[in-house]
Amino acid sequence: MYDKGDDMKNITKAVIPAAGLGMRMLPIARAVPKEVLPIVDRPAISCLVEEAADSGITDVLIITGRGKTAIEDYFDYSPEYENKLISSGRSDEIPEMRRIAERCNVHFIRQHETKGLGHAIYRARPFVGNEPFMVLYGDDIIFSETPVCRQLMTAYEKYGLAACGVKEVSEELVMKYCTLKADPLGDNMYRVTTMIEKPTREQIYTRLSILGRVLLTPDIFDILENLAPGAGGEIQLTDAMKLLSEAKGMIAVDFEGKRYDLGSKIGFLKANVERASVDPELGEEFRTYLKEFAATL
Repeated sequence: MYDKGDDMKNITKAVIPAAGLGMRMLPIARAVPKEVLPIVDRPAISCLVEEAADSGITDVLIITGRGKTAIEDYFDYSPEYENKLISSGRSDEIPEMRRIAERCNVHFIRQHETKGLGHAIYRARPFVGNEPFMVLYGDDIIFSETPVCRQLMTAYEKYGLAACGVKEVSEELVMKYCTLKADPLGDNMYRVTTMIEKPTREQIYTRLSILGRVLLTPDIFDILENLAPGAGGEIQLTDAMKLLSEAKGMIAVDFEGKRYDLGSKIGFLKANVERASVDPELGEEFRTYLKEFAATL
């Protein structure tokens, strides 16, 4: 076990890569960034920022690209809407409108060319500096009792190593995601000693795959700086984490929570149906509708 010492730094920064084109969400992605597509009445990326804030993060960097200014607008005040609310006698709604902009400091930078997730994360080096940091993948929304970011921070505090959120998935999905060589440590944690991005069936170590959350130490940047392009001719973050795990080890956390792939249409629909069914304002009426509709199928 790692003996936490004075060099152990609190994690206060997070990075959200959100520059992708959203090809699986065409045709809507041509006009609306997939990150601002709604989960009930909030843009998906708002869930990521709130998860980070709930975990104690104070500064979030969102990496965007062309056509993504709607993301920046959401994390700002909205004087036009506030004035309309005031004139309509609904000024009590303004604090909730401002809440997301005030929960933490949200910063933006552009990835001028989409050269892969590893390239996007490398763009965050000046923001991160020499600190450990969270990465929340822009397509992965996870709802949980304890924020997944916080679950990874607990692993970091215990072992002093980079960490990744994982779930056991089917062989077919492992070959689309990645496979980890991992030994159980107990308490839903594993020691990772290597990994392979998009393995063949013969290369699969385990059916544990990284889903949506990683906690990285700053030495990842030196690896990314010298990393050759991998799958698809892009700089793959998994390739960098493979080298990091082989050199120092990583911790995999089989996290508590349900993950939705918001980069896919079916994941988007599932997230909306399931979250609407438990929404404090809409849930009861929506559940009644669902039961009535299901009876017609």
